Amino acid sequence: MFSHLPIWAYIIITLVLTHITIVSVTLFLHRHQAHRALDLHPVVSHFFRAWLWLTTGMSTAGWVATHRKHHARVETEEDPHSPQVLGLRKVLWQGAELYRLQARDSETLAEYGHGTPDDALERHLYQRFPSGGIVLMLILDVALFGAIGLTVWAVQMLWIPFFAAGVINGVGHYWGYRNYESPDASTNIVPFGALIGGEELHNNHHAFASSARFSSRWYELDLGWIYIRLMQWLHLARVKKLAPRPAFDFHKPHVDLDTVRAVISNRMHVMAHYTRDVVSRVVKEEKARADRASRRLYKRSKRLLTRHEGLLDTHARQRLNDVLEQNRSLRVVYEFSQRLQDIWHQKTASQEKLLQALQDWCRQAEQTGIQALEDFARRLRGYTLAPSPL
Repeated sequence: MFSHLPIWAYIIITLVLTHITIVSVTLFLHRHQAHRALDLHPVVSHFFRAWLWLTTGMSTAGWVATHRKHHARVETEEDPHSPQVLGLRKVLWQGAELYRLQARDSETLAEYGHGTPDDALERHLYQRFPSGGIVLMLILDVALFGAIGLTVWAVQMLWIPFFAAGVINGVGHYWGYRNYESPDASTNIVPFGALIGGEELHNNHHAFASSARFSSRWYELDLGWIYIRLMQWLHLARVKKLAPRPAFDFHKPHVDLDTVRAVISNRMHVMAHYTRDVVSRVVKEEKARADRASRRLYKRSKRLLTRHEGLLDTHARQRLNDVLEQNRSLRVVYEFSQRLQDIWHQKTASQEKLLQALQDWCRQAEQTGIQALEDFARRLRGYTLAPSPL
């Protein structure tokens, strides 16, 4: 039917077909099924399920269970695909195999696969004949495009295993930039989430796993979110969860329970502000004061001071200790960072105790003699609960 098109037309067609698969993964499997961040119209859900059966043969329950386990056991021996544990090369090139292996694990499915489709279509077609859709897609591609349909089909089959299973799970936990110091190695690969539907913004996702929108900064593009907004306008989707956004009341005279709740709710934003307004500023000031021989000590010290302790290797820990031992200001900044995080880690503490802890933190921070820390403590008082972003 389309066997005499110019080569550029086949390239465009292939890219469109693979992009539909990417959209199916990020919207249906990831944001809708795994994290329940949005609801999709049944017609849309059924289309995505059918398309994924044709182009990947993946089980919805298997994919969702594997991904949820990844979040629950991230960067540990039980993480199904951590490059920090298994190595980048293995996850990048064998990511799909790691998914398939975990998706067959009955314990993983029982613990993490709840709430996924379990209707007659799922049981008697998609799960019973997982390769049937792939074979059907091969037949359709050859029927539509002739011999070149084999190439179109091959690219379709390789697209998700490499980009979604390999690049996101591998590179997305190994290389890139971080907006938030989440307790894992997740990174934003690039700020323009177009090729993989927004999944490139992986650190943002790990910081706010249940958010339907992955972009966080004004310059970041989440193409999946654009599709969600379009489907909202067409009444085909409903957003259920978004990342909290900090709000401020700079007229608040003191820390109150509203401040505590806002700080805990926005803890990722709080620590991002602390990194920018305190750590970066003090490192820059101390480096400017140091002589040439001492400046080498401050190389990469910002990363050491902000990185989650569990992500530091032996060499990094030693370098951090050297920095803290030789510079009083950086030691104070680091200690106050740890104390601030301890406040929201006190899961069994009463609200009154959390309030007292935050009040003490602010009062003592203002007495350190470190201007950046004093300014941050005064700003922290202004945190207040914002209305829901929905």
